[in-house]
Amino acid sequence: MTRRLRAGPLTALLAVLTAVSILLSVAFGAEHIPIGDVWRTIVGRLGGDVADAAYDVIIWDLRLPRSVLAAVVGAGLALAGALMQALVRNPLAEPYLLGVSAGAAVGATAVMTLGALAGLGVWALSGGALLGALVATVTVYTVARAQGGLTALRLILSGVVLSSAFMALSSLLVFTAGDPHAAEGVMFWMLGSVAGATWAKVPLAGAVVVITLAAMLAIHSWLDAYAAGSDTATSLGVPVRGLRTTLFVIQGVLVGVLVAVSGGIGFVGLIVPHAARLVVGATHRAMLPVAVCGGALFLVWVDVISRVAAAPREMPLGILTGLIGAPIFLFLMGRRRYEFGNSS
Repeated sequence: MTRRLRAGPLTALLAVLTAVSILLSVAFGAEHIPIGDVWRTIVGRLGGDVADAAYDVIIWDLRLPRSVLAAVVGAGLALAGALMQALVRNPLAEPYLLGVSAGAAVGATAVMTLGALAGLGVWALSGGALLGALVATVTVYTVARAQGGLTALRLILSGVVLSSAFMALSSLLVFTAGDPHAAEGVMFWMLGSVAGATWAKVPLAGAVVVITLAAMLAIHSWLDAYAAGSDTATSLGVPVRGLRTTLFVIQGVLVGVLVAVSGGIGFVGLIVPHAARLVVGATHRAMLPVAVCGGALFLVWVDVISRVAAAPREMPLGILTGLIGAPIFLFLMGRRRYEFGNSS
């Protein structure tokens, strides 16, 4: 029998490592900054005493919000992936399965190619992506309900089909755009980046992640019962239809907010929840906090690599998450007996 790690101590360890990693990550970039200067600058800024104006701008205004946002997005994507896999009871599900990312891409592409929402200024791209994601969520929900009910199979089929339609619409906007660089900009955004992070983008994304995690931990027993099957959950008194709708709406809003601030970063929501199950088991009370902290830690260091791997250029995060995450996950899966829900 495979020995599982205790979720509480592991969650605490991952949280501490994430906090330390955020601090260390600020030192890396086109210009390396000694960690001592990083610490003095942050402490000085918090105390109202700025020693070096140049370092203050680089550390406090550029790199620190970027690292914090990377942690928030990583945590959110891991949480969204776990919820999506629970919703459709499919171990291959990931946060963008229901077309939310594709809808966000339409909104972002409209901003880049048509100048939509120009009145929002620097918030135009995020606003367009969030609006597109929410429209996609409502569309998938409406189509699935109209086809006979909100079942896992109808959600998957509706999401896949509408995702293809949204991507085609994005391609059409790029094709008809007069800007020859539109395709490059859209592609970079769709592969994901936190390069444009500001402190203003952190609170909303962070609040959505924290509230979602708290809500899911409050109903962890329902999620465990639902993972065993609809009939089993119903026999245990779980309101399956309401739970399914709630998971869909919460997951759609969560992914919409994350995509709006970071673009489409793939693979995190697929591999991190599985990795969490490998080390602490499949119960949601144990798995969700570990997945959230693991996702945050993972994306912080992926962002560091994106800054230094091809400096002075930056590599999109979606490329690195696949290249780094796949071997790690395969290694873990080969070393431990793996279960998804109650099936091996």
